[in-house]
Formats: sequence, C-alpha cells, structure tokens
Amino acid sequence: MSALVLVAEDSATVRAALRMHLEAHGYSVVEAEDGEEALAVAGRERPDVILLDVEMPVLDGHAVLGALQENSELCDVPVVFLTGRRDADDMVACLGAGAHDYLVKPFEAAELVARVSAAVRVKHLQDELRRRNEELDLVSRIDSLTRLWNRRHLEERLDALCSGARRHGFEVSVLVIDLDHFKRVNDSHGHAVGDAVLRAVASCVFGHMRAEDVASRWGGEEFVVMVPFTGPAGSVAVGERIRAGIETLRIDVSEVVASGSAAASALTGSACPAGEVRVTASIGVCAAAGGEAVPAALLAAADRALYEAKAAGRNHVVLAH
Repeated sequence: MSALVLVAEDSATVRAALRMHLEAHGYSVVEAEDGEEALAVAGRERPDVILLDVEMPVLDGHAVLGALQENSELCDVPVVFLTGRRDADDMVACLGAGAHDYLVKPFEAAELVARVSAAVRVKHLQDELRRRNEELDLVSRIDSLTRLWNRRHLEERLDALCSGARRHGFEVSVLVIDLDHFKRVNDSHGHAVGDAVLRAVASCVFGHMRAEDVASRWGGEEFVVMVPFTGPAGSVAVGERIRAGIETLRIDVSEVVASGSAAASALTGSACPAGEVRVTASIGVCAAAGGEAVPAALLAAADRALYEAKAAGRNHVVLAH
C-alpha cells in the first residue's frame, strides 16, 4: 500500500506540480488549499506525511503545525514545510517549531522525493515502535500461566471504575476467589498438575463471568473478578456460578503427565476416579456504590468475606457486610 501525502498549499499550480512528481514515484496524494482545510483533511485521511506551505490563508503553516502537535492522533505525522524563503533563521525556526524537514520553493523533483521518502521512513518506524510498545504493554498486563489479566491491570481498571462510581453513584463489586487446599495438589501431584489446575480454573472463571466483568490472577491460587455496575445480589449470583463451575472441574492427571507439559483436560461429572484432581473455591464478595467505592476498601472487605467462607467449611460464597 502506497504512502499517503497531504499537500497543503494555496497555489493550485504548485499543488499540481507536487502531485505529479509524487504520484510518479508511487505516492498517493490528497490536497488542501488553506490551513483550516489542511487540518480537516489530515483528521479525515490520516496521511503518512504532510507537505505544508508556511504562508497560507486562514491558518498559516505554523498555526497548522501547532494544532497537529496538540492532536494525539496526528502529532506523530512528519511535517515537511514548504517555503519560498532561503533565510537560515526561517529554516531554523521551522525545525525548532517541530517540523521534520523543509523544502525551498522552487524545488527540484529529486529533492522533493528524497525528503518525502525520508519522512515516510520516519513515520513507518514510529508506527512500528508504537505497535511494539503496545504489544509489550499488553504482555506486561497478562498472567503468563492462565492468560487472564494480571494484578497490575486489574488494579488500574478497578481504580478507574471506582473513580467513575464515586463521580456518578453507580455500584461496583469485587470477588476474591481462593482455591481450597490447593497446596495439597502441588504436594501430591507436582507443580505441572498444579499449573494445569490453575489454567482450568482460570478458564472456568472466564467462562462463567459476564462479558463486562474483568478477571485477573491475583497471585498464587487466588483470583479477583471486578464486577461493574452490579450490586450485592448480582455479584453474589456471579460468584455462585463461578463456584459451581469450579466444583464440577475434573483435571486428568494422567493426561498432564503423558503430555510432558502443564496441559490439562478439564472434564465435568460427578465421579472422581483415581488419576483425576478436583478442586473447590471459597469466594468473598463486596459491593459498594458512590463514595464507598474505594479499591483498597472493596478488596479488604471481600478478602474478609473470603475468610468467612473458609471458616464456614469452604466451597462457599460469602457477601461482606
């Protein structure tokens, strides 16, 4: 796909010449005849490079560049100033204002193409760097074992949700889920089976929560689910679905051992023959609205409810009061 160049120039003759040379070298071209139109076309077309005349009606090139730099979606587009001035101070001012490069009119076709090509390379490198940074950020937010979100991501999401709840008065709930007697699984069957159990539980949690809920592995055998716009009854219902789902899991130990990896087969059924591991979970729930929606307080109250569920015999959902 060819790079797109926006030519912002008030002279129709210069625009035509620029278009001819750029299209001859494989570039796509869109045009604007004043600064205001240049901003509108840039916002609509998202060009790879902008050739921007310094002296234009409505908004001059410096004003357009300033507006582009304030736009988070356009600030990285390289701008090559077009100017009829040869004064070094003018050129330094253009570059100091944030332009990628400048081109003096009248220009040579080879110089035009060379400067545009260099700007396009910069844009493509910036896009690739942004893509890689986004991938790294995503990886840093995912638990590598369970593929759920990790603690960092959920804490950030919960902070934002509680801030919205305090501002607008809606309800938000959290579920703290802890597997019962999980140490016995690792001690009896090894960590490969323990990892398989955690993956199966994570899949179960994800499968029984709602589309708007956010689940994370909080650490070890503990999970946290953020349940937005939901009060006590609704969040307890989500917890009961998750608890019941975990109770039906059957992890085939022989498959894990035979595969030579931590892969697991999670089966459902009432029987639990030798060679299968079954687990249960205790769940603490806390719901709050408005000024009571404080992340640390929600998590602490849900954690206390979790210990009440443990004390009640485990495999229970308890709502914090």
